[in-house]
Amino acid sequence: MNYHAVTTSSGEAGEGAKSYTIGDLAREFGVTLRTLRFYEDRGLLSPRRDGTARIYDARDRDRLSVILKGKQLGFTLTEIRAMVAEERSGNGPAMNLKLSLDQIEDQIRHLEQQKAEIEQALAELHARRSSLAEAA
Repeated sequence: MNYHAVTTSSGEAGEGAKSYTIGDLAREFGVTLRTLRFYEDRGLLSPRRDGTARIYDARDRDRLSVILKGKQLGFTLTEIRAMVAEERSGNGPAMNLKLSLDQIEDQIRHLEQQKAEIEQALAELHARRSSLAEAA
């Protein structure tokens, strides 16, 4: 993983400031460059530009971590954008998904419903596979 010192307008390296290229973040988080550009187009990430290069700071990196956690938990990008928007207004050291108990309960119900539908589809496919294997 490559870390690059961010320089200030006076040319001095920023204290503890890290910056990342699009490739750095893609490798670290196991996502494609296209995914990162998509999140930028959707307003979820805001890298600065150095010519045509995208330069991400530590907050962008934290935000990406939150976006990916939200996706892992099954939230839509619209839902994640709303959660991340709350964080952008603050100056906290790290971002988190801001989830209410109601949001958590709703998401659990939603994922359990999806799980039931997947299990039902798998059972049907297994049954069809068995009947085809017996016919052969």
